[in-house]
Amino acid sequence: MNKKIVGGIAAVALVAGAAYGVLGGGGSDTIKIAYQGPLSGGEAQTGTDEQNAVKFAIELYNATNPDKKIELVSADDQGDGTVAASVAPGIANDKDIVAVVGPAYSGATIASLPYYKEAGMPLISPSATKVSLTDPTVAGEFGGPVFHRIPATDKIQGPALGKLAIQGVKSPKVFVIDDQSAYSVGLVEYLNPSLPAGALVGTDSTKSDTSDFAATVAKVKSKGANVVIYTGYYSQAAIFVKQLRDAGYKGIFAGGDGVLNSEFANLAGAAAEGARLTGATVPLAELSADLAAKFKESQGVEPGVYAAESFDAANIIIDAIKNGNTTRESILAYIKSVKYTGVGGDVISFDANGDSTLGFINGFEVKAGKVVSTGAVK
Repeated sequence: MNKKIVGGIAAVALVAGAAYGVLGGGGSDTIKIAYQGPLSGGEAQTGTDEQNAVKFAIELYNATNPDKKIELVSADDQGDGTVAASVAPGIANDKDIVAVVGPAYSGATIASLPYYKEAGMPLISPSATKVSLTDPTVAGEFGGPVFHRIPATDKIQGPALGKLAIQGVKSPKVFVIDDQSAYSVGLVEYLNPSLPAGALVGTDSTKSDTSDFAATVAKVKSKGANVVIYTGYYSQAAIFVKQLRDAGYKGIFAGGDGVLNSEFANLAGAAAEGARLTGATVPLAELSADLAAKFKESQGVEPGVYAAESFDAANIIIDAIKNGNTTRESILAYIKSVKYTGVGGDVISFDANGDSTLGFINGFEVKAGKVVSTGAVK
C-alpha cells in the first residue's frame, strides 16, 4: 500500500484483497470522498487522468480554508469487475467516506453496486456509459438510487461512433470487434443497428487480454473491410491496430471512449495515426484555457481525458458539502435535486434514474501522435 500526500490531499491505494487503510488527518474538521477507477494495470492512465481532476477540485476547495476540509481516498479497481468487488466493500464500510467520484468503468460499476446500494453511498461517474446502469428494467445492473453519471450513454455514443467511422467512406464495409467486457458489448448493441443497411460485413469478439489478434486480422481481410471499429479499451486497441497495420490494412480504424486516451497514441505509435474516436467529453483546455493552465501547475501534467467531467463530478459533491450536507443521505438528496453549472457553462442535473442532462458526443482523431478534438459528431 503506497501513500502520497499532494496539496494536503491524502490518497489511500486499495488493491484486490488488501486491507482498507486510512492516512492521517480525519476528525471533525475533515470529510472524505473517494475516487474509484483503474490506477494500476493496463488502463491506469484513464484512472490517473480522472483522479488528477478530482485532486485538483479538492485542492482548490481546501485552499479557501473551509470549516471542513476534504480528504481524498483512492480506490484502485484496475477497471476490472473482480477487483472492484474486493475494493468497494472497504469504501462502503468506511463511515467517514460520504461520496464517490466513479466508478470509472461500467463493468467495475456493476460489480461495485451491491455494496454501494446497501450502504447508501452517493456515486457520480465521470465516464461509465453502459445504458443498463440507469435502466430500472435491468436487474443487477441498475444503479438507482445511488448511481449518477455525467456523460451521455452508449445509446447515443453507439450511433455517433458508427457515423464518425464511415464519414467520407464510399461503400463502407464495416467490421466490428468487442472485447467481451460489459462496456464493449453494450456499445456494440447500439452501434451495429445504427450502421447503414448492408454496411456491416463482419464481427468478432476477443478476450480483453488478447495479445495475438492474427485470427481477427485474417477475418477483417477476408471480408474486405475498409472500416474497422474496436469497442474495447485503449491498451488492447493499441496492440490490435499495430497488428492490423502490419498486416497491410489501409482503411479506417475507429473506437469509442474506451480507446480515447493519450496512451493509445503513445502505445500504438504510427499505427494509431488517423484513428477516429468518440467520447462524451470535452477537453478541459477547450472549455477554459486558464483553468487548464492552473491544472497543469497544480498536477504537473496536462489535463487528460474526462478531466472536465471528473472535475464537475467532484465539484457537485463539494458543492453539497459547502451547503452543509455532510452525510451520505443528505449528499445523495442534494445530488438528486442539483442544478450545477459545470466548467463548460452547461447546467448539470440528473433525472430520476441517474442520467445527466448532457447528451453530446464529440469526435477525436489521432494527428501527429496526439489525440485531437474534431468537435461534435453530427
